[in-house]
Amino acid sequence: MDTRRHKRNVSDPLVSFLFYLSLSPMETRPSSSSLTPATNLNLDRLKVLKLLGKGATGTVFLVHDSVSDSSVSSPFALKLVDKSSASSLRRARWEIQILQRLSDDTNPNPFLPKLLASSESSEFIAWALPYCSGGDLNVLRHRQNDGVFSSSVIKFYLAEIVCALDHLHNMGIAYRDLKPENILLQESGHVTLTDFDLSCSLNKPTRPEFYLSDPEPDPNPESKLSQKRSLRIFRQKKKKTKSARVNPITRRRLSFSGGERSNSFVGTDEYISPEVIRGDGHDFAVDWWALGVLTYEMMYGETPFKGRTKKETFRNVLMKEPEFAGKPSELTDLIRRLLVKDPTKRLGFRRGAAEIKEHAFFRGVRWDLLTEVLRPPFIPLRDDGELTGKVTEESGFGIKEYFEKLKTPPLPLPHECPENNPFVDF
Repeated sequence: MDTRRHKRNVSDPLVSFLFYLSLSPMETRPSSSSLTPATNLNLDRLKVLKLLGKGATGTVFLVHDSVSDSSVSSPFALKLVDKSSASSLRRARWEIQILQRLSDDTNPNPFLPKLLASSESSEFIAWALPYCSGGDLNVLRHRQNDGVFSSSVIKFYLAEIVCALDHLHNMGIAYRDLKPENILLQESGHVTLTDFDLSCSLNKPTRPEFYLSDPEPDPNPESKLSQKRSLRIFRQKKKKTKSARVNPITRRRLSFSGGERSNSFVGTDEYISPEVIRGDGHDFAVDWWALGVLTYEMMYGETPFKGRTKKETFRNVLMKEPEFAGKPSELTDLIRRLLVKDPTKRLGFRRGAAEIKEHAFFRGVRWDLLTEVLRPPFIPLRDDGELTGKVTEESGFGIKEYFEKLKTPPLPLPHECPENNPFVDF
C-alpha cells in the first residue's frame, strides 16, 4: 500500500461530534459488500488487481470477476489458503464457518464482516469478503504525529471495537486475536474485525444482573502539550527499564468455578493474556485483556509488556505492571482495569461489555448512534483506481498464474551463467 495516500491527521477535533447528542446522518456510499460476487466462487474467472497481504496461513488479494458486468460489480477481497498444509486448511475451514455464522445473523453487527462467497478446489480453499480500502489500524497509527492517536480518536475506535467484541461474545465466540493489524477500516471510515481462524466457540456468557460497577475516578485530563512531553520522557525511561524476572512458566491444572473455557495456547505474543501463558484455561476475558494492550499501544505507540525475546515478553505479562506517563486520566484508568492479571477481577469479566461501556472514559458516547456519526476521524480517499475506475475484463492477472510464477525458480544472474564463466571446462 502506498503510504503517501489516505493520509489525514486523525487528531482532528471533528471526531468529538460523536459524543454530542445532536448528530447528522453519515453520508452513505455504495460499498463492495452490497455488490456481492456470485455465490459459487469460480477462481478461474477471478482476476487479481493487487496483493493485499500474505501471512503464515494464506494470501489476500483484491480481485474482480472478469465475466461480470463491470458497471454492476465491485472488487472484493479474496483470502486464499493452500490445502497442502493440514493446519492451515483446518483453520481456514473454521474461519469460513465463523464468517458464515456472522452472515446468517438476523441482527448483524456493522463492525464485523460478512462472507460473500467461498470455494474449494483440489489445491486451494478460498473465500470472499468486502474490501476495506482504509487499510489497518497499525498502518494508520504509524502515519500519525509521534505514532500515537489522540484520546478522542482512541475513544471513537475503541467504542466500535467494544461493540464488535460484545456481539461476538453474545454469539458464544471468543475472538482471541485482537491486534491493530486485524482491525480494518471500511470505505466509510468505520472499523471491521478480520481474521477469525484463532477464534473459538464457548458457551454464551451468563451475567448476573445484581453486580454493580466499581466507582470510577474522575481525574483531570492532562493538556495536549504536557501529554506530548510526558510521552517523550516516558519512552526514554522505558528504554532503560529492565524486564521483570520470574521462574520458568509451568503449566497449571485446569480449575475454574463455572462456565466454559478453552485451554488452547493461541494469539500474538505481546497480546496474550496471563491466564493463557499459565495454562489456566481462558474465556471471553482474554479479549478484554487484548483490548487493554491495544488501547495502550494506541496511546503510547508500543505495547506494555514487549521484551527482547518471547520468553521475556511472557515474563513481563505475568509479573510487570503497565507503566504510564504523566498524570492519571480516565484513559489510563481504563487500561489499568483491563490489564488486571487475574481474569476474574478484570473489567468486563462479570458483565461483559456493559462494564466497559459504563467506564468514565466513554462518558457521553451514544452507543446506539456509532454508525450515524457525521465523519469518522479518518476517511479513505475516493480516488482509488481499483474501486472507482472501470475494471475491464483484461484488468489484472489470474490467481493460478500468480502461484505458478512463485513455483518458477528465478533466472540466474549474468555472472552465474556458464557461458559467462571463462573457467568452465578449464
